[in-house]
Amino acid sequence: MAFLSHLFKSRNDDRAPYRPLWHRIVELARDPRWFAPAARDGGGIADTVAGRFDTITLVLCAALLRMEREPALMTPSVRVTELFVDDMDGQLRESGVGDLVVGKHIGRLMSVLGGRLGALREALAAADPAALEEAIARNVTLGEDGRPARIAALLRGLAGSLAQVSAEDLLAARITLP
Repeated sequence: MAFLSHLFKSRNDDRAPYRPLWHRIVELARDPRWFAPAARDGGGIADTVAGRFDTITLVLCAALLRMEREPALMTPSVRVTELFVDDMDGQLRESGVGDLVVGKHIGRLMSVLGGRLGALREALAAADPAALEEAIARNVTLGEDGRPARIAALLRGLAGSLAQVSAEDLLAARITLP
């Protein structure tokens, strides 16, 4: 009997405390202000699968860059990234990508995330605002008449807002898109 209870016992999900933050990141990435058709002044990210992925990675990168500042947030940043991978895995499978190639797709998506994280880290730290606009132009699927400056301003606002948030509030998903 002990064997069966051990075999079927529920496993503790060490990512559970970070799910609210992941869900909030996705929620912020779905804000209409990011996207071309809904943007009041136009010039947003394309409202496509690729554009939505780009928006999720932008918001996730902003959160991860904020978490980098505090060593105590290293484990939470890893767990949030794992939740990103799980979510993308599920999305790929739902869209019909077969089991044999999901891993390759996830590897590519992680490579994209890593590249954007590096590009945005440098661009947000740069004194010249054009650096972030250039990073957006290179890394984001913009809509028709897309304006990198508009997305850069939104991202810079988000990064600034996250910089003011305590670690406790960040982990509790009390973050906003200004």
